[in-house]
Amino acid sequence: MNITRENIDELNAVVKVEIAKDDYSPKVEKILKDYRKSANIPGFRKGHVPMGLVKKQYGQAVLVDEVNKLLQENLNKYLTEEKLEVLGNPLPKEQENFDWDKDDYAFEFELGLSPKFEVDVKTEKPITHYKIVADDEMIENQIKTIQKQYGKLVAKEEVEEEDLVAGIFKNEEEGIENTTTLPLEKLKGKRNLNKFLGAKVGDVVTLKTKSLFEDDHDLIEYLKVEHDQAHDLDVEVTFEITEVNKQEPAELDQELFDKLFGEGNVKSVTELKEKIKEDAENQFKQQSDQQLLNDVTEALIEKTNFDLPAEFLQRWIMVSGEKELTEDEAKEEYEKSEKGLRFQLIEGKLIQENELQVQLDEIKEMTKERIKMQMAQFGQMDPSEKDLEDITARVLSNQDEVKKLSEQVMNQKLLDFYKENINLEEKELTYENFVKEVYK
Repeated sequence: MNITRENIDELNAVVKVEIAKDDYSPKVEKILKDYRKSANIPGFRKGHVPMGLVKKQYGQAVLVDEVNKLLQENLNKYLTEEKLEVLGNPLPKEQENFDWDKDDYAFEFELGLSPKFEVDVKTEKPITHYKIVADDEMIENQIKTIQKQYGKLVAKEEVEEEDLVAGIFKNEEEGIENTTTLPLEKLKGKRNLNKFLGAKVGDVVTLKTKSLFEDDHDLIEYLKVEHDQAHDLDVEVTFEITEVNKQEPAELDQELFDKLFGEGNVKSVTELKEKIKEDAENQFKQQSDQQLLNDVTEALIEKTNFDLPAEFLQRWIMVSGEKELTEDEAKEEYEKSEKGLRFQLIEGKLIQENELQVQLDEIKEMTKERIKMQMAQFGQMDPSEKDLEDITARVLSNQDEVKKLSEQVMNQKLLDFYKENINLEEKELTYENFVKEVYK
């Protein structure tokens, strides 16, 4: 067997694979002999079928199969040994009137080569690294939410603002009859709210579904109508009040603190506010870091210029999927994926040049930390090392999960690398202002 390469240019090459009879013949002969032993052909005893008949019936199929196996094995071996960085997969060149009756064969494959380029992570203009802080208003709102969530319901006779009103929505013609609990804060506008204020258990309130809630989708939940019916529904419904409750906020006491954060971990309102601020800003840090990754990605793509074997990649996209695409479809698909491919190459180069390798111990450590966080949400603040090891082992027995975790570890390594090496400018702002600035 002989393999040669002709470089068309820096991004395209053609590999020629020449296969002689001696390369495939021994294997083909062996397979046909095995077929002869087991062939069941009418008129012949098993194992006594003439070899000529076996070759006539199975010969070309076996030959094609073995030649294709040789092609794939040796082409892949050649690409590895030559250390060729290819994009996509080799594309076989079409050969008209190919003759399988010959002894020797030649096949040609087009290659799309990875471009040569350098990556400089220093940008002229600093990239913003946001530091998102939890302000006093956010902390106070979170405390109110906690008090409401852990508060208790107190039954009462007469409806006032912010009460929870249980009852039955009805409209016979539309087939509406649903028992529900309605938070009055869900209602849209003073007119709807005023119909409830002062009402008592047993009273019936008449309402219009149009503009009853800020979001028409709430009709699905509280009236139990279909999704399509909820949009533009404009009918009268009655609401018979069966129960009125006021939600009294939970006391900010040690019992609540222990319930939220474990026994003795928070001992005062001041410490509660500090804990809420710390937890919120840890979550914000994840969003800030993700935004930094996004911004660095865009900056490096814009700054790092190189050509791609675009025509080759479009032809490869045409034939590489489950369904063959047209030229226009392949071109459109290439244009969608080009930016991602560019960054994949840039990222790969950074990983290789800076030896950012993922180790199994790092994956295990990340898995343990995730498990600890999840268990803490359910009040298990101090799991044993054995429990952590057992759960980690179960998680890492799933190869898809290992792949996902490996990517997350690598993202963290890249993030740390960017923070150390890229020209960054820190900007402190509240979460509300972060959303306004980033998502506009």
